[in-house]
Amino acid sequence: MKIAVVGAGYVGLSNAILLAQHNDVVLYDTNKEKLSLINNKQSPIVDTEITNFLHNKALKLSCTNKREFAYTGVDFIIIATPTDYDPIDNYFDTQSVENVAEQALAINPVATLVIKSTVPVGFTKELSQRLNNRNILFSPEFLREGSALHDNLYPSRIIVGGELEKAQQFSSLMERAAHKKNISVLHTELTEAEAVKLFSNTYLAMRVAYFNELDTYAETHGLNSQQIIQGVGLDPRIGDHYNNPSFGYGGYCLPKDTKQLKANYQSVPNSLISAIVEANSTRKDFIANAVLKRNPNVVGIYCLVMKSGSDNVRSSAIQGIMKRIKAKGVEVIVYEPVLNEPEFFHSIVVNDLQSFKQQADVIVANRLSNEIRDVQHKVYTRDLFGND
Repeated sequence: MKIAVVGAGYVGLSNAILLAQHNDVVLYDTNKEKLSLINNKQSPIVDTEITNFLHNKALKLSCTNKREFAYTGVDFIIIATPTDYDPIDNYFDTQSVENVAEQALAINPVATLVIKSTVPVGFTKELSQRLNNRNILFSPEFLREGSALHDNLYPSRIIVGGELEKAQQFSSLMERAAHKKNISVLHTELTEAEAVKLFSNTYLAMRVAYFNELDTYAETHGLNSQQIIQGVGLDPRIGDHYNNPSFGYGGYCLPKDTKQLKANYQSVPNSLISAIVEANSTRKDFIANAVLKRNPNVVGIYCLVMKSGSDNVRSSAIQGIMKRIKAKGVEVIVYEPVLNEPEFFHSIVVNDLQSFKQQADVIVANRLSNEIRDVQHKVYTRDLFGND
């Protein structure tokens, strides 16, 4: 097959590399710097498997910033452009997806489009009708930042929504490229596939919020949160996973996906979906107040990245804590190795860790690291299990 992938972010790049094992793949992006890195076998994002494959695997992968070159003569065009949530419109900004779809079909009207970008429930069907084209599929991705290619190689499931014959053809491509055997494959209607993505991520956010509120209760009443969580997790229906307390769910997907699903519920009775969104703010309020009770003059924010093994600081939960503390007039400094700027949201970035430790009266860490265990008396964290 000849395949074009649009967008060199973690979704697009991981899919391009995955499929380039057995197919001719062209990766299209307007960012020349990213493309130059990839052409030189360097990953523009932090992902161990992507780095390994670019260095060591024979891939049929090329890069371009020329639209005509990317779309001409290909069988599939995978759209993996960003769709950020617009809080004013209560809707994902899907303009990039719409633009790519229109431009791609103008150049190659017989290609099958596969939308990997997260979209509101009902978007793909409406787009298909508006463009009068049934060769548009929606295939949700379930990838973790920092482990995107690994999650494509060993997927939990492959889901494709749309016209069955095209959906089966695309799922076969993904299945063949994966290293995992006996993968669960599900073919659905377009809108149902979109709903799977939003409901999956909202469930994960709910689980994060649940254990965070358990932890809030335990800390408020002086109880051992770890013991309670371990006891709850021994029930096999609940399980001992995805249960480490944090400052809230963050990253690129969960905050925006939960808000979009809540918006999709606008005319549907609900209590739980709205509560999941609100719970994240409640948790951040609690954490910020707990830090402020220590009466610090200077609060140090240890690392902004969403989780270990990632270079992404977008929408990380600790930023919400930082903003709440600053709003009370307390000085905030930041230690974050991935930042090259001298300031972050008007707070000084301290690149030297020892200096950071000395300056901060309280060090706020969403995840505890050995780097700061020598000043643990200064550290405020709710990390109980040492994992993400």
